Amino acid sequence: MTQVPISWFLTLSAVLFALGVAGFLFRRSIITVFMSIELMLNAVNLSFVTFAYEYKQVNGHLFTFFVMVVAAAEAAVGLAIILTVFKNRATLNIDDMDSMKD
Repeated sequence: MTQVPISWFLTLSAVLFALGVAGFLFRRSIITVFMSIELMLNAVNLSFVTFAYEYKQVNGHLFTFFVMVVAAAEAAVGLAIILTVFKNRATLNIDDMDSMKD
């Protein structure tokens, strides 16, 4: 049985992170930006788990757990903010939200 090389996992992680950065920089919807941030966090998690498996250390798994906790909190708070913004402004376009005033 052959193993998948570590470089494949790291390449996948880099591609996912690059897609997340591109979505964050070039998209204009808050929802898409939010999903791009989650994609970047998951790419980092993949790298942590890959290195933890390669070096037989539990540290990467612990960091992944903490990143998942932060991502869950970010998802809860972020979605609440997005819903409030949509309720107050009736749009999710980033360009239309240039000030904090209503």
